[in-house]
Amino acid sequence: MLNRLLAPLLVVASLGAQAQGAVYRCPGPPVLYTDALSAKEASDKGCRTIEGTPITVVQTTKPRAAAAAAAPDTPRGAESRVDAGQQRVRDDERRRVLQTELRQAEERLANAQKELTSAQGERRGDERNYQKFLDRQNELKDNVARYEADVQALKREIGKLPS
Repeated sequence: MLNRLLAPLLVVASLGAQAQGAVYRCPGPPVLYTDALSAKEASDKGCRTIEGTPITVVQTTKPRAAAAAAAPDTPRGAESRVDAGQQRVRDDERRRVLQTELRQAEERLANAQKELTSAQGERRGDERNYQKFLDRQNELKDNVARYEADVQALKREIGKLPS
């Protein structure tokens, strides 16, 4: 009796599995998960079958549809213009932020240079091994070089801003 009840359930379950077909994971950017390939096409593309692993598909909104919905009366491809006064305010704010960052970077550079000059020729107690001393010196020199590059990059960014 029990076999008669289970038989239809097994048939329904096997039909569902057969209807689903093989799911393939194909390599490459982006990784592709598909069930629309034949076995030959999948092997030609280097795809592997995925068995027993549930797959969740998440659909996202298209960026163009969102942009078109936000500005329906703007022609496609047209840029929105910013008022000159508002742009000036933005530029001034950006200049202020960059100048603050520049002052902080110059302070870090000055501190790193002081630390490097004070550490030249002076070994600490934990640097009995000369290589540890050289490693610390190289690290300090790298810090100075990095801070100098930061200062130069900030100066270039400030130079790009309109006067």
